[in-house]
Amino acid sequence: MLLIAITLPNAIRGEVAIIRRLLAGSVDIVHLRKPDATVDYCRTLLRELTPAERAKIVIHDYYTLYEEFALRGVHINRNIAHLPDGYRGTRTRSCHSLEEVVRYKAECDYLFLSPIFDSISKANYHSAFSDEVLRRAAAEGVIDDRVVALGGVTPDKLSYLERVGFGGAAMSGAIYR
Repeated sequence: MLLIAITLPNAIRGEVAIIRRLLAGSVDIVHLRKPDATVDYCRTLLRELTPAERAKIVIHDYYTLYEEFALRGVHINRNIAHLPDGYRGTRTRSCHSLEEVVRYKAECDYLFLSPIFDSISKANYHSAFSDEVLRRAAAEGVIDDRVVALGGVTPDKLSYLERVGFGGAAMSGAIYR
C-alpha cells in the first residue's frame, strides 16, 4: 500500500527535518501542499532536500518548482488546472465523489478520494462514504490500486483501507498533531 504524507498548508518551523523523517520512515511520497506559504518558502525548503528526497515530492501550488527541482510530479487543483503538453511527471488529483474518480482516473497516476473518515485537521469535515458504499465501489472497480484514501486517515485504519481495496492512504492531520 502506497503511503503518502501531505504537508500543512502554511510554513512551519523545522519542516525540512519533518519531511526527511517521513521519507526515511514508511512514507513513499510527500505532497508539498502550501497554499498559505510563498513560492520562495517552498523553493528554500526544496533546496535543503537532496535530489533523492526531491524525487519523492509532488507539488501542489507552484508548478514551476516541478521542473526547477526535478520533483516527482504535480497535483492538479484550482491553482494548477492543466499541465502543459509533453508533461511526463506523476499526475495526481483530489476527488470528493466516486463520479469524479471515474471521470479523472484515466488522466492520473493516482487520485485522492476524500473524506473517507472524519477529518483530523479540518473542523466539520465529515466522512462522505459508508463502508457499504466503499466496498461496492471497490467491487465495481472504481476503488482500486490507483485510488488513495484521504481524510481522517490514521495508522490504525490502514489495514481496513487495504481490505476495502484502496491502493494507498494519505495522511496530514495525523502526522502533524
